Amino acid sequence: MPETSLVYRTAMRLGRLCLPAVAMVQPKLRHGHAARAGVLARLRDWAAASRDPARPLIWFHAPSVGEGLQADAVIRRLRVLRPTWQVAYTFFSPSAEALARRLAVDVADYLPYDLPAAAESMLDLLKPDLLVFTKLDLWPELATRAAARGIPVSLIAGTVRPHSGRLGWPMARLLEPGYRSLALAAAIDAADGERLLQLGAPREHLMVAGDPRFDSVLDRVGAVPAGDPLLKLGAGASTLVAGSTWPGDEDVLLDALARLQDHPSRPRLILVPHEPTEPRLKEITWSARKRGLPAPERLSQLAADRASGPLLLVDRVGVLATLYGAGTMAYVGGGFHRAGLHSVLEPAAWGLPVAFGPQWRESRDATLLIEAGGAESVGTATQGDGKPLFEVWENWLRDDRRRATQGETARRVVEQGAGAAARLANALVDLVRRD
Repeated sequence: MPETSLVYRTAMRLGRLCLPAVAMVQPKLRHGHAARAGVLARLRDWAAASRDPARPLIWFHAPSVGEGLQADAVIRRLRVLRPTWQVAYTFFSPSAEALARRLAVDVADYLPYDLPAAAESMLDLLKPDLLVFTKLDLWPELATRAAARGIPVSLIAGTVRPHSGRLGWPMARLLEPGYRSLALAAAIDAADGERLLQLGAPREHLMVAGDPRFDSVLDRVGAVPAGDPLLKLGAGASTLVAGSTWPGDEDVLLDALARLQDHPSRPRLILVPHEPTEPRLKEITWSARKRGLPAPERLSQLAADRASGPLLLVDRVGVLATLYGAGTMAYVGGGFHRAGLHSVLEPAAWGLPVAFGPQWRESRDATLLIEAGGAESVGTATQGDGKPLFEVWENWLRDDRRRATQGETARRVVEQGAGAAARLANALVDLVRRD
């Protein structure tokens, strides 16, 4: 049975010792570190009151929000297949706290650090029949100790970028025992599957299942009520919804909007910053005025459910998936930012054509949309130059049929990618031996 190395355990212990000092200057890390302090006690209380050993328990782990949504799509279908089973859910990032509270699970909490004592305690408390990691956050200590107990370990939505640091030395050697423990290695596509094999996943347990992210976005879009007030914010205008934007995106968007001020269709921009802090919102307001645009309206200050000006600044979180439904076209942020492009599937699921910046080639979803003709890249060599976006935006305004066709193409890409969540739910059920 695979075991983690002394080097891995030592590195994890050293990292754990250094965390309090690092957390002093990183609020998000500090919050997560503090929350982990009580996780074993909280789960002990839950297990004593609610863990039913007569019912199988599936333990899902996902690091953050994006991976959590992928897991959620599978959990929803698992609940249909086995409604009496219990489901536990753990996460790593504080940004996933709100999502965890909304999931259809029996218990949700932080995952402790990947140390031997914590892994053993979690397994003792939850007594899972199956452990499921999502995308790439596979923790070797927990995985190997679960496998040693005869608990099947699986990875769903498995993704490894071609140039991932996990594939090189020493990371590949340190992580290998965890991947070797997998009873199911479900990759998004064949290329990801080959890279999982490089990391140590057993070939006989490899499955190419697709990406449950497609099911997740279709679920979320389908759940938005037709009468949701946010959907009315684009009424009466040709509205571009720009989601998860960073400063590089915002400079381009505002410049493009300024170039369109005299356009007869009176285009509107709904701008949703990735981090809608007050300093960031003030910077966007100043930048808009500098370009001759009216001061933006703020979502929280609208007197009614309809904006009247050309620029609406969204100062709330958690509403982007719905807001895309208010648009006739979309822009997704991150393409001018080193962190990478954000999710392009949500606007595509609404049937919108999608634009984004030049750094999109590491996004599998963006590549699919570009190749199908449902998206446009607006790369530019000049910082803040909105002319390329202006040209795409103006073409969409001038040729409504072309815009609608691109939107339909984008929607079709999402629909064709659906089905992975059901395949994965069925595969997980097959791994639970006592059912």
